[in-house]
Amino acid sequence: MTVTSDAAGTAPGDTRQRITWGHQALEAEFATGPGSDGDLRLVRLAIPRSQLRTSGGTSTGDPASESGPDAPLHLVELTVLGHGSGWSGPRFTGTALGSRLRYRAHTTEARDGWTYLTVELHDSGTGLTAFVELSSPTGLPVLRSRVRLRNEGPQALVVQSVSSLLLGALPSPDVLDVHRARNDWLAECRWYAEPLRDTVVDISVDAHQHDSRAALTLAGRGSWPTDGHLPMGALTERDGDRAWLWQVESPAGWRWDLGERRHGTYLALNGPTDAEHQARVRLQPGAEFSTVPGVLALGSGLDDAFGALTSYRRAVRRPHPDHAALPVVFNDYMNTLMGDPTTEKLLPLIDAAAEAGAEYFCIDAGWYDDTQSWWDSVGEWLPSSRRFPDGGLRPVLDRIRERGMVPGLWLEPEVVGVRSPVASALPREAFFQRDGVRLSEQGRHQLDLRHPAARAHLDEAVDRIVGDWGVGYLKLDYNIVVDPGTCAPGDISPGAGLLGHAQAYLDWLCEVLDRHPGLVIENCASGGMRMDGATLAVTQLQSTSDQQDPLRCPPIAAAAPTAVPPEQGAVWAYPQPEFDDDLNTFTLGGALLGRIHLSGHLDRMSEHQLALVRDAVAVYKTVRGDLAEAVPFWPLGLPGWTDGWLALGMRVPGGRTSYLSVWRRGGESEIRLPVGHLAGRQVSAEILHPSPSPSPSPSRTVGSTEWDGDGLRVSLPRTPGVLLIRLTSDA
Repeated sequence: MTVTSDAAGTAPGDTRQRITWGHQALEAEFATGPGSDGDLRLVRLAIPRSQLRTSGGTSTGDPASESGPDAPLHLVELTVLGHGSGWSGPRFTGTALGSRLRYRAHTTEARDGWTYLTVELHDSGTGLTAFVELSSPTGLPVLRSRVRLRNEGPQALVVQSVSSLLLGALPSPDVLDVHRARNDWLAECRWYAEPLRDTVVDISVDAHQHDSRAALTLAGRGSWPTDGHLPMGALTERDGDRAWLWQVESPAGWRWDLGERRHGTYLALNGPTDAEHQARVRLQPGAEFSTVPGVLALGSGLDDAFGALTSYRRAVRRPHPDHAALPVVFNDYMNTLMGDPTTEKLLPLIDAAAEAGAEYFCIDAGWYDDTQSWWDSVGEWLPSSRRFPDGGLRPVLDRIRERGMVPGLWLEPEVVGVRSPVASALPREAFFQRDGVRLSEQGRHQLDLRHPAARAHLDEAVDRIVGDWGVGYLKLDYNIVVDPGTCAPGDISPGAGLLGHAQAYLDWLCEVLDRHPGLVIENCASGGMRMDGATLAVTQLQSTSDQQDPLRCPPIAAAAPTAVPPEQGAVWAYPQPEFDDDLNTFTLGGALLGRIHLSGHLDRMSEHQLALVRDAVAVYKTVRGDLAEAVPFWPLGLPGWTDGWLALGMRVPGGRTSYLSVWRRGGESEIRLPVGHLAGRQVSAEILHPSPSPSPSPSRTVGSTEWDGDGLRVSLPRTPGVLLIRLTSDA
């Protein structure tokens, strides 16, 4: 780590305060503005030149933010009632109070593989102090930032917005493309790109002596934080190789925007704001408030930046043995029992799942239902006597254990049906409310996990299920949306109440895992509607979709590693007895570079079909150890929803081994995949899946590969087709 601070600039007469900070993979430089009295700004953020990788023998360049003295932004932008924005327009930069914050002190620290810098800023007029808390995992070109506010003044302050991370002085919008990811139910992780100038148009800034008020903004609202878009984005140089990739780690609302400043581009990351999420907080004298974190990864190209962000996500998450073990999970829901489990249906399915090689067996929705209309009556989380008449649920759980698997159950902990006895047993203050009215959404009430009664209710249910029944896996779902949030006593805005509940929910999950350290938790919200960085850092698995069409799954599976490390991304594989071999092979093969989540009526399959499943699971078990460390790349670029060919790669540390999943849904029967990091090497290509061994016609061609020096030629003669390929280089 390098940290210096001096009062002399590098140019004659330059008396700006300077701070440099970082480590071998990241350099940051801060300086006060020209002629200012302590207005500190981030003026440079870069990968050190000594660490830059080369691609195809050509230098990749320096992914840095560098500019003239007045282009960088203030370290913090915020709006407070009574102090105005300082700007007319849709963006949260150039704020009146942000420009008044002055540098007061800074501290640095290095521990546990991270480097830390905290910069203290102060406004003497209000007494507000902002602590900009920056951190970076040593060895990764990733910056994490959050802002902690403290009111040191005599009067209460109502904060309407405060930035998490700001970066100015990026290249002109003329040369940048912006990347976003639509994230809809059953159609997650759909990245698309366009020139930044399409939104932030050229207005002839010099003619007006004023920056454009235009901004490209993106926001997520409500209790599904990734409904509509992922809380991510990226910039790439159109004719260069620099990339800037970011995520906002909010379990509730978020916003980011891009705009033009001094002929360059700025990026602003925010959590929930008053204007867009009805989120504001009152800071009494002495009180503090912290933003959600914003994270920025630098890279020599988009794949490089995603690799750095993947490694960061591993560094920031809660440790758990599941991240290294990657056990195979069978879930009875998708295209199988669909929320209608019974003893009669489950027992043969349990046996078949064990035969296929599953290591966990999760009973999904419906196990608690005695009425056949459970949607608005959930909340007690007690097993149905109608569904499990002979001894209840316990013999079914015992059967799972007898077959060598860990039992799991589905829960939707945050909701209570309006017909559930829990709705009247808990105090009204334990639920979301507005203007004194308890909220209802789709026949359900929403628990507020800040209330001790709500927490105690869920603690009792989980400790019974895990502690008494011996369940080792919980799939925690969430199928309603509350927008903008709740106003409990003490809240002054529903958006702030929603964020408070969401953070309390994550705290509760941590307490559950503290009490039950072997428990594995899967996060789900109708698939990938809660695929945010804050939740991902706590739970062990992340549902990526509820998509039921095997032909629609590949673009989701191929793009899921943009949002979640492969060892955490649950991808459905649901072979069926009515599918032909090609389609069964297709649905199985699409999950082999993630966390394979088996489903399907395995108990109705022929021995030949079950052998196909066993073979795919066995292949997965040979590669999963590498997946726990690998970083993704996309030889054909990020997948499009209707692309005929798709490809996802995983690059294993050490450089010799990589994996490729290649799907064909249409197009010509052959394609070439560039693999830049192996260019110029001798490489062997081995098809791992599908294996020809279970096929009744071993001579039937499933596909072929040929390495041509810097890429792989792949042939798939039929659609749908899929290959899992291992590439091994000579050095």
